[in-house]
Amino acid sequence: MKIAIIGAGSMGGAIAFGLVESGFNPSDITMSNPHEEKLKSFAEKGVSVTTDNKEACQSADIVFIAVKPWILPNVVKEIKDTLHYNYQAVSVVAAGVSGTDLRDMFDYNGYCPTISLSMPNTAVKCRQSMTFIVPVTGNEKNPDIEIYRRLGEVKVIEERLLPAATSLASCGIAYALRYVRAATEGGVQLGFRASEAQEIVAQTVKGAAMLLSGGEHAEAEIDKVTTPGGLTIKGLNAMENAGFTRSVIKGLIPD
Repeated sequence: MKIAIIGAGSMGGAIAFGLVESGFNPSDITMSNPHEEKLKSFAEKGVSVTTDNKEACQSADIVFIAVKPWILPNVVKEIKDTLHYNYQAVSVVAAGVSGTDLRDMFDYNGYCPTISLSMPNTAVKCRQSMTFIVPVTGNEKNPDIEIYRRLGEVKVIEERLLPAATSLASCGIAYALRYVRAATEGGVQLGFRASEAQEIVAQTVKGAAMLLSGGEHAEAEIDKVTTPGGLTIKGLNAMENAGFTRSVIKGLIPD
């Protein structure tokens, strides 16, 4: 399969690097970006690079468009006449864009290609993303679904759930990392060097996530390490008294 990625920013770049790490042939990926400087690191990995979006699309089976939402209409207008609607699929990574918007942008005399709205997070780079996909046209067999499965977990959802998915997984990466930073600062106060504390916290968070991979409930796992009168319950109660759970929910559902 040949892949084109338009946009070499944080998300487009993470997708490209993740695919290479997954064993995808770099020469089967073409990365497009208007600024050549941003393409150098991809070329060093063996990815084909170009500053021409149309050129990137020409031989692709699927085109990923990972650009800012206000840039998207111009990109679609630019590549629209180049796309082969009968066999090329499009996966759009752009927050705040609706399926209706995409159908209108890509409409060509009443026809559209196979289009998905995709919402990965930056952990695609290390193949641990939680990615959500909304098939705008096509169905649950859209080709980007299998590609994203090489880069982590995938859920096909209804469009109405995208804002919630964004809060939990895309914004959620930042929220989880903020906990890592806070716990690292606590580790420094306890006596570890900052680099050591971050390594400890990161591995602990990774382990906690893996404990849930078998379907266990988070609270059940907490109970296993919470002894009466022990340090864990004292720490948990202190965090709750400071509004830990309330703050997390408030971050996910702000006013």
